[in-house]
Amino acid sequence: MVGYVIYGRGAFNQLDQILEPNRKNGLPMIFLVDHFFKNKELVNRIPVKENDKIIFADVTYEPKTTYVDSIAAELKETFGNVSGVIGIGGGSTMDLAKAVALMMTNPGSSADYQGWDLVKFPGVYKAGIPTLSGTGAEVSRTTVLTGPTKKLGMNSDFTPFDQIVLDPELTENAPKDQRFYTGMDCYIHCIESLQGTYLNEFSKSYGEKALQLCREVFIEKDNWDNESDDKLMMASYAGGMSIAYSQVGVAHAVSYGLSYLLGIKHGIGNCIVFNHLEEYYLEGVREFKKMVEKNGIHIPENICSGLTEEQFRVMIDVSLGMKPLWENALGKDWEKIMTREKLKALYQKL
Repeated sequence: MVGYVIYGRGAFNQLDQILEPNRKNGLPMIFLVDHFFKNKELVNRIPVKENDKIIFADVTYEPKTTYVDSIAAELKETFGNVSGVIGIGGGSTMDLAKAVALMMTNPGSSADYQGWDLVKFPGVYKAGIPTLSGTGAEVSRTTVLTGPTKKLGMNSDFTPFDQIVLDPELTENAPKDQRFYTGMDCYIHCIESLQGTYLNEFSKSYGEKALQLCREVFIEKDNWDNESDDKLMMASYAGGMSIAYSQVGVAHAVSYGLSYLLGIKHGIGNCIVFNHLEEYYLEGVREFKKMVEKNGIHIPENICSGLTEEQFRVMIDVSLGMKPLWENALGKDWEKIMTREKLKALYQKL
């Protein structure tokens, strides 16, 4: 679990105080900042000191293991070591920060650690500051990466942030569509968690609260306001906590294949898939479609038309590699239920 959490409007202003006790022997703090904020006011508020470094993270596509490795190698070559890595941005930026922090202390390539409990050593100090709400990356024990052969996280007890700063003010200017897609990541997390075979009371309590907040934001409210930002940030935190103690399901497993092959970002990928999952989450999909209509959002369709048999094979291989997700969704006999033929037919609908 994340060791230290600060929540509230204006909490970002405390960042200098938060980081000071974690500075070591003059080693720099590295700020990985979503490139969206380049030349924007937020960058001027980052408490850069001495040889600290700001790196604008290119998250046009979700993080690749090669990108993680190149940043970690550059930092080692330049500084030897660092005091910490601070991720400021959406889920991809926070995943990148977690991965770079781990690769400062673990040998080899980040691709070597794509899987469950493969990371050997704690990383350097790492903190996450989300500027979008919904992914749950701020509290999850994974950092989702696209590697040379698969899209899979570095899932380990060493992965979670040591510190998170939850400041709803940072999410106020998020583009409408992006805010919705990321918020739906949280909503879909909760539907999958609450209907999964891994469900327990710890996960259930967080999932139910996150689901309630998503409904208040995307169904009950008519206009977006500060309260919406506050609620969605807490929904993201609670949704992340819910899946940390259970698992996600069909939508995420299928969207991993889309992301690996087509480069589709996680939030919108989940929406594309979930839009066709009535067989597995009937009531959730019906409610999701109400949210889409109420908020005037377009969900892309026919993205798999024209794909070759080889491309379908790649997506299916990536998706079926997400075994805990399938087991949570369909039970221990999931391989008898989700055959390659059935999964291909699902992809063909998207």
